[in-house]
Amino acid sequence: MFKHEHPYKPFIQKNTTKLIVGTLPPPRFSTGELLEKDVDFCYGSYYNSLWLFIDKIHNLNLRYDNSNEAIEERKTFLIKNKIGVCDIVDSAERDKIDASDLGMKNIKLRNIIGYLDKYPNIDTLLFTGGNSKNGPEYFFRRHLKDYNLKMELVNNEVPRIHEFKLPVRLSTSTAISTSSIQTPIRTIKTVSLTSGSGAANISISRIPLYKQLKAKNPKFNTFDYRVMQYREFF
Repeated sequence: MFKHEHPYKPFIQKNTTKLIVGTLPPPRFSTGELLEKDVDFCYGSYYNSLWLFIDKIHNLNLRYDNSNEAIEERKTFLIKNKIGVCDIVDSAERDKIDASDLGMKNIKLRNIIGYLDKYPNIDTLLFTGGNSKNGPEYFFRRHLKDYNLKMELVNNEVPRIHEFKLPVRLSTSTAISTSSIQTPIRTIKTVSLTSGSGAANISISRIPLYKQLKAKNPKFNTFDYRVMQYREFF
């Protein structure tokens, strides 16, 4: 049994407005066995591609290696753009040492609501995946139930957008009844982005918009589609 613990603390500043929420980085980031192009930071796997999308959108010319410079480049971008990172899974156990979300069990979640309470400028959560089992949105929905809260659909087109109402200082209680909710209320938007993993390419190929763009331009690929989608939110 492999105890997969998240290697990074949440990266959030006082003026952070958007929070990237995933699950866990590949196990090699917890064991320190990084690949040559990995960066020892949130979403540092070269094969996850999140930073490749951001790099393309902003023409950052980022480094992809194990250097401190590569880490600082990413931190600088996040701080400048008021973006934070707080994956929802703190730890999990695995029978097989891989990065599969479905392979996680005995999962311990981070208190995202508590972080929202602590950092009141956050108004948007960017899930790096949808509501499939053991995905970030899936866990967040479970997390909200502890507070008797739920997400309301705003836009059902990919990427799907929801929102929920968050009573101020909600994290002071592990659960509340709806009758005890008092103003002021914060409205938090959630965006379920298409995952950067290769496994999501099949689902992308079925999306009508992708099919239309691919028909117009045969060179258009799943990387281009994600860049187009992520551009609005990064």
